[in-house]
Amino acid sequence: MTSCMPCKRSSQLSYTPFVGRTKVSNLVRFSKKIVTLLKDRCILQNMAIFCKKSSNLQYTVLTMERITEMPSTYRHLEKMSVNELLLNMNKEDRLVPEAVEKAIPQIEKLVQHIVLKMKDGGRLFYIGAGTSGRLGVLDASECPPTYGVSKDRIIGIIAGGDNALRNAVEAAEDSLSQAWNDLKAFNIDTSDIVIGIAASGTTPYVIEGLKKCKASGILTGCITCNPMTELAAVSDFPVEIITGPEFVTGSTRMKAGTAQKLALNMISTAVMIQLGRVLDNKMVDMQLSNAKLIDRGAKMIVKQGNVSYDEAVQLLQKHGNVRNVLNVHSLDISLKS
Repeated sequence: MTSCMPCKRSSQLSYTPFVGRTKVSNLVRFSKKIVTLLKDRCILQNMAIFCKKSSNLQYTVLTMERITEMPSTYRHLEKMSVNELLLNMNKEDRLVPEAVEKAIPQIEKLVQHIVLKMKDGGRLFYIGAGTSGRLGVLDASECPPTYGVSKDRIIGIIAGGDNALRNAVEAAEDSLSQAWNDLKAFNIDTSDIVIGIAASGTTPYVIEGLKKCKASGILTGCITCNPMTELAAVSDFPVEIITGPEFVTGSTRMKAGTAQKLALNMISTAVMIQLGRVLDNKMVDMQLSNAKLIDRGAKMIVKQGNVSYDEAVQLLQKHGNVRNVLNVHSLDISLKS
């Protein structure tokens, strides 16, 4: 970084560019200290921190390390007992729902636009690499059996293809063109919406995929665990869930991965409910693909309608799912609160 522009909040101040670390950088290594520093003396802009010098109104620019890559606040993990490891991991995990809660306004905006697209016949795509990609594929794959939605309405794409679901294909995340090629294979168009998932917010596969989407007029969103990333900058509806340094430094399958999973659960569930795939609080469109789900569906009908368990099973086998039974036998069966 050789030069910089002042942000809107401080347009009257001058800035002194600085590349590398100073003593001040020690104050920004941990997330709690970042918050304190930003409140009093610093401005965070484009993954750089502008820190005010005490002697004048100039600011020193510090290149900020990604929060998800910052050193763990725990030391010498190898010396901890199993109990200490578990307790400390759990202590960190409890921070995740709080971080997700802070991002709910962003998640809400994204969900609203997904619903609008899907009501008009559009599709939802997830793209990601590594853990982030696997989480997207997982969420997409669970929607058809849970809500009876067609498998071509919510599609998860992982860098490196399906092989990457079980095997590390780490170099795939560095491709600048493959994400767009993967999306084009589904004939993606402006009726669709694409969510890029990357804990770091810097994954080339995801960023370049979203850039191509935007250039083609396709609406985009993202889920990341660092603030003010390039991924968020290229997204129409960014979701930033700041979970802080990981218990094992840089292992974003932990808190960051948990945060992404929670956000994906919220997004797909809220979308499916808004699309009418839930009645009362019941998955009436679920696919009856095994004995457990047949039993669940039959019990819904028995509880809500004047039929026996065996009759409910027969009705399910005849009509395919709970909703169809309710529709066909509306005079005899109705969901009650």
